[in-house]
Amino acid sequence: MTDTARFSWTVLLPVKVLARAKSRLAVLAGDRRRDLALALASDTVAAVLACPEVRQVIVVTSDPIAGPRLAALGAIVVPDEPADLRGDIVSLDGVPVPGRPGVQAAGRDGEMGLQDELNAALRHGASLAARRWPGTSIAALTADLPSLDPAELSAALRAASALGRAAFVPDAACVGTTLYAVPWDGGEFLPSFGGASRARHASSGAAELDLDDMAGLRRDVDTPDDLRTALALGTGPHTAALAAELLADA
Repeated sequence: MTDTARFSWTVLLPVKVLARAKSRLAVLAGDRRRDLALALASDTVAAVLACPEVRQVIVVTSDPIAGPRLAALGAIVVPDEPADLRGDIVSLDGVPVPGRPGVQAAGRDGEMGLQDELNAALRHGASLAARRWPGTSIAALTADLPSLDPAELSAALRAASALGRAAFVPDAACVGTTLYAVPWDGGEFLPSFGGASRARHASSGAAELDLDDMAGLRRDVDTPDDLRTALALGTGPHTAALAAELLADA
């Protein structure tokens, strides 16, 4: 990764508590669904860490298993927004950053919906990164891209930097979003992941990046068919090894 803070990127990856992750893969993975979700995240983190435009990777999660595993790969792990609403002190790269005591979670009966929770966690991670590394550009990436090639991410981040404003990459279905990126001087970081996020990001003024050779960057994995497509593209070792076991038993 590069050493220069300004004009380099901080990439945020939200990782759900594994017990709640990838429910549509249960038909294939059964009681190993949590292992598969962690394998997808591990390969995604490894690919992002190998991208030369990326200075640091922040995983936003409160899962007690995923956090240490992804930290061991080289990611910085911080608790997600609902956890930090307690006002805890979190640490980025050994530097303590205070939480936000007194802030209440939004939503009915004080509970966030999953989509709101996800985007709040990303904004929280972006706020921490901006305070710790002033001048960094910030991107959010889904944590289920096991076929991601670091060169694909490099091309997308360079394109976002050249535009000088918020940009995004749609998923393979052209409904959701896999990458949302805002250069350091490109305006406010306003992620809108979840569901039909492609339309929401476009309506917010973010530019859709239409780049060649982005199959791995666009191939998120939510279903068994998605996983098979990712395997055909080529995945990282964590996903490949576990998928071989699961498909052999299918």
